[in-house]
Amino acid sequence: MTCYETIMAYGLRAVGYGERLLPRDDFTLCQQFTLIGSGMIWNVYFGIVALIAGFVFSTALAVGKASGNIWVRKPAEWFIFLFRGSPLFIQFFFGYFLFLQLKTVSPFFDAFTAAWLGALIVLFCNTAAYSGEIFYGALQSIPKGDVEAADAYGLSGWSRFKRVIWPTMLRLAWPAYTNEAIFLFHATTLVFFSGFPAWQQRGDALYYASYFADKTFNPFIPYPILAMYFIVLTLIVISIFGAINRRLNRHLPSNVRPKLRLRPNLIR
Repeated sequence: MTCYETIMAYGLRAVGYGERLLPRDDFTLCQQFTLIGSGMIWNVYFGIVALIAGFVFSTALAVGKASGNIWVRKPAEWFIFLFRGSPLFIQFFFGYFLFLQLKTVSPFFDAFTAAWLGALIVLFCNTAAYSGEIFYGALQSIPKGDVEAADAYGLSGWSRFKRVIWPTMLRLAWPAYTNEAIFLFHATTLVFFSGFPAWQQRGDALYYASYFADKTFNPFIPYPILAMYFIVLTLIVISIFGAINRRLNRHLPSNVRPKLRLRPNLIR
């Protein structure tokens, strides 16, 4: 089988298209690059969907935590504390156990025990909590002069939040939020170790990298390939978020625009 035929056969295997059986012998670099790249589709899916949904919810969490109403503030504080205070790896196992119990109550929860939905919900809750704390800190750092200027222009309520507070919060929080986005994509590899099963061997990138490492007894080829894919993914995230950062700070002179400073979380 040529490399082109391998790509055609296994390029979309992770999402159910192409060959069903995995290679059993004579493993080639093309097979490893293709199948691990195919598994990256799931990692990108988990990261993008959790990031978009988590961004919306994290904004609500930040506003809720800054609220003067105790019935709004306390649930937001406890949600953030719960998911920031416990390891993501443990959250996957507790989430899977919870969905298994709910599955016995109603068949509606059958899909929640699958990785494509159950693991996604756990990732969504985790990134929403971390991002909510980032946005909350940015809310507390908004200069009072900006709010007073909005009041002077007669802006109040939703109009003031949409035109002044929210854009300023994003501008202040964006560098830290970029780090959270990168970590989220890296954290998608933990889905492989969680209790959520891969349906019909349609796993993520780490699933295929581990398969080749086990079959060839040589982890020094598939795992560097996996790392290379994530490095490329990280560069794409940095480029996109850097463009958004420049857009958020377009009103500032070019010599004073804050640049993204990536500080990876070594321990979390």
